[in-house]
Amino acid sequence: MLVAELEVETEAGMVVGRAGELLVPKWFSKDPSTSVEDDRRDLIDAARLAFDEVRTFGSVGGGATAFDLWAHAQMACVERPDVAAADRLVRTFGVSLIERALIDATCTALSSSFFDTLAGDALGIHMEAFDERLGGWSAASLGRRSESVRVRHTVGLVDALTDEEVPEEDRREDDHPVCLTEDIATFGLDCFKLKVSGSVEADLARLETIASITPDGAHFTLDGNEQYEDPARLAAMLDELDERGNAPGLLSGLLAIEQPVHRANTFAPETAAGVARLAERAPVIIDEADADLSAYPRARALGYGGVSMKACKGVFRALLARARIDADGEGVQSAEDLTNLPILPLHQDLAMVSALGLPHVERNGHHYFLGQAHLSEEERERLQAAHGSLYSPAGKLRIEDGRLDLSSLAVPGFGYAGPITMSVGEPVAETPA
Repeated sequence: MLVAELEVETEAGMVVGRAGELLVPKWFSKDPSTSVEDDRRDLIDAARLAFDEVRTFGSVGGGATAFDLWAHAQMACVERPDVAAADRLVRTFGVSLIERALIDATCTALSSSFFDTLAGDALGIHMEAFDERLGGWSAASLGRRSESVRVRHTVGLVDALTDEEVPEEDRREDDHPVCLTEDIATFGLDCFKLKVSGSVEADLARLETIASITPDGAHFTLDGNEQYEDPARLAAMLDELDERGNAPGLLSGLLAIEQPVHRANTFAPETAAGVARLAERAPVIIDEADADLSAYPRARALGYGGVSMKACKGVFRALLARARIDADGEGVQSAEDLTNLPILPLHQDLAMVSALGLPHVERNGHHYFLGQAHLSEEERERLQAAHGSLYSPAGKLRIEDGRLDLSSLAVPGFGYAGPITMSVGEPVAETPA
């Protein structure tokens, strides 16, 4: 996990802001020619670059708000015309990490929760800098935050669906579920994110199986995961699924269809007809293609109906997308996951979900990483004491009736008041504060 710790001079004195994120390879840049270590280094370098821009701008323009500092870093690191499209999502990761640490520092300086800091306009948000329609928009328009959220459980392409599919080496003696039917029974799940592979026959068979074991009235999103070369082909697969008649509840319960084609083809005019066919079933949203501030408006022009929210793509970017949706009077913002773990990545992402009032959120980090084993014992004890409604005594996310309780996130700081030991491992990069 990469952790940013910034010392920030504020009107309240020197404060520390923190943010963290797993260095996930092959998502920000799906380049088969690079190694995992190359990908990790690129993400670290992106964070260093963003910090250097923030530090330089902050020292010259004293009194800058967190929004001002983010806007400068976003323009300098991501939006410049000489930054290749393939590099923009990696650069965005670096900007978002530093941005979240700045937001945490602002909340700490004010001894205020993220929600109160947003509502009080202490972050200095002025969206008209990026879209002239948004001059009257403020975070106060978000309304009351969500104190709980429905979990949209990820069903990956290699995840076991039933007990019969579980390899012997993956069976466990504890109560941790290892297949979809066990997940449903354990957590009371009724909302799911289904990955599709791009192979029509394989996808048809798997979706029919999933439809047969998920609860009546369940809701679903489909994640194309950039696997279909043309959205029309995915639309044809869904038409065939409909004609076969074995998954009516799945099709009627579709909430959104995510990133059906490769990010490089998302804005190709010839895909618009396929997007329109998919949109007849559910809003089509962009995720990997959401690499810069112009991506969502360009997608809207081609018939896309929404955009993903991930803290690792940026807090202010998510707020800008919401402001644009408000101005349009329509659009979907869907909360997606990138294997978020406690404390900083998970809490900051869930605080964003709560502030935006989103009804459901994909969570999958807790499927593959047990509890809080990566934290120190002291850290785990503090986390359990402060956020017992979010975690079970065993340290796992407390998912009850398919929901997460987010009420404990309303603490001074960005979802977690600390202190944080920062003792996960050796630093990979140090830059003067």
